[in-house]
Amino acid sequence: METYDIICIGAGPTGLATAIEAKRAGMRPLVIDKASICNSIYHYPVNMVFFTTPELLEIGNLPLVCAAEKPTRVEALKYYRRAAEHYALELRLYERVLRVDGHDGGFTAVSETEKGAEERYHCKKIALATGYYDLPNKLGVPGENLPHVSHYYTEPHEYWNQDVVVIGGKNSAAEAALDLYRNGARVTLVHRGKELGKSLKYWVRPDIENRIKAGQIHALLEARVEEITRDEVLVEHHSLTRKLPAKQVFALTGYHPDYFFIESLGVQLDPESRKPALNPKTLESNVPGIHLAGVVTGGRHTGEIFIENGRLHGKQIIEGLTG
Repeated sequence: METYDIICIGAGPTGLATAIEAKRAGMRPLVIDKASICNSIYHYPVNMVFFTTPELLEIGNLPLVCAAEKPTRVEALKYYRRAAEHYALELRLYERVLRVDGHDGGFTAVSETEKGAEERYHCKKIALATGYYDLPNKLGVPGENLPHVSHYYTEPHEYWNQDVVVIGGKNSAAEAALDLYRNGARVTLVHRGKELGKSLKYWVRPDIENRIKAGQIHALLEARVEEITRDEVLVEHHSLTRKLPAKQVFALTGYHPDYFFIESLGVQLDPESRKPALNPKTLESNVPGIHLAGVVTGGRHTGEIFIENGRLHGKQIIEGLTG
């Protein structure tokens, strides 16, 4: 069985960046992911444009060329595919890592393929960069698993002239509500807070607030979802239960890292913040040889880590390993 210098679990921008830095340092990396390359970006809204400029998304000193000032989802996906090709990264996609056995210098990553076959890979070091977008924060209400309820927003076309309920008060919810409204949907925004999230992008906040003031988007603040049925959302609002018609429900209440898998590796998580025990310089965890990169280092504070700073974790890890 072949032995790799480092296995990167997760094929998003951070995992790819870590593998690229390893390869540039003369190491042999392997990247394993349970889905496609950059699966989180793939599931972003279809016509999404990144907030940031292209150079802040770049990895491996490769330029990201885009048609406008800021890259689109499609341009980013193409860029990361090309980066993997340029550095001839070894990838095992559509394989879920079940567990990691062994110790520093002698780990075995055990994975399962789409067809159910078990694979084993030996390595000296592990870099965990699994992100958080696969695990939405659930509402925990009846009806949340109905087919017309989604924790991801895609595109608005099929909801023209339809009733749509968007649950959440941060950027993803506000942007989805605006996009749906501008494409002819009748939108109700439901949020448990007294006001929309403080982290709203500076150009999104006046837009969504003005649409709400004008009555173009209906908003229920300080509201709590009680139940979702096939055609309604039952909401408790100021001690009254209101029934909102809904052809589609977008529950955009955020996401979280896979705490269970992280802890299964022996990594200690803070009981409150869920941040892992890490060496801030090398990003090595309390388990020797297991490093964490990207949003998994932020625990519940997922808004602290983005592609822009998470992509730099790979260089930090490899410099720590190579001196």
